[in-house]
Amino acid sequence: MRVLVASQEGLHPFDDRGAARPRQLAGRAVNALAPRGPELWAAVDGSELWHASGDEWDHVADLPGLRITSIATTDADVFVGSSEARLFRVVGDRLEPVAAFDRADGRSSWYTPWGGPPETRSLSEWDDDLYVNVHVGGILRTEDRGERWTPTIDIDADVHQVATAEGLVLAACAGGLAVSDDRGVTWTLRADGLEAPYSRAVTVCGDAVLVSASRGPRGGRSAVYRGSVASGGFERCRAGLPEWFDDNVDSSCLDALPDGSFVAFGTSDGQLFGSRDTGSSWTELASGLPAVRRVLVLP
Repeated sequence: MRVLVASQEGLHPFDDRGAARPRQLAGRAVNALAPRGPELWAAVDGSELWHASGDEWDHVADLPGLRITSIATTDADVFVGSSEARLFRVVGDRLEPVAAFDRADGRSSWYTPWGGPPETRSLSEWDDDLYVNVHVGGILRTEDRGERWTPTIDIDADVHQVATAEGLVLAACAGGLAVSDDRGVTWTLRADGLEAPYSRAVTVCGDAVLVSASRGPRGGRSAVYRGSVASGGFERCRAGLPEWFDDNVDSSCLDALPDGSFVAFGTSDGQLFGSRDTGSSWTELASGLPAVRRVLVLP
């Protein structure tokens, strides 16, 4: 099993005990990461897309003038999200815009609280469905490789990460965790037990769902919480963790194996924590890392 930590100084691999392996892409900023079978795709130095088979990395394509924010892989495609709320598909050695996404319903209403352009913040896939989270623009779904797009959750839910599990779509939102069991047609907001509801990251680990939540965009009383994936409230993860984190445990910095055997998260001050019991207790796997930008747990 591997835990991969992306940072501004490269990709840091660890085993599930915290033993470090040789760093990859050393000296390069890695800010997005996605697996495809035994292969990996990564966003490097902002606008470059790289691919690895084994430990060897190769440059694939560039996005001049844009910043790659997210990557998702399906059986048929590799999708890349970017700044300015764009979406691309890997075609050979280039990134081809998904034209229908540029014309998606509601696009003119997308925004950011600070007035800048929105971005394609996170991606998740299940079977033939791809879910695209725009910040701030809700979540859009396609079931035909990007030919048609269906808006789902309300734009003002302020989604920070979308994730999928068996029969569920989950969204870490400003008001808590939103869950849909009908592919995004209807949603239930869950926030009971959260000290503060502002949620940034979500992952499913066996029969548990874990979310990070804090007081707001700048953090404050930030923590990781766990609850049943099926329903109900949350309890704060405590054993082996600090009482609170100052900064948010950010989107995509919390990841788990779906079978429930391991979950890990990283922090802005370079700590990495892991759990073998779906988040009931935790062990510090590493410290002194650069600010964590992405955590990926692989079997």
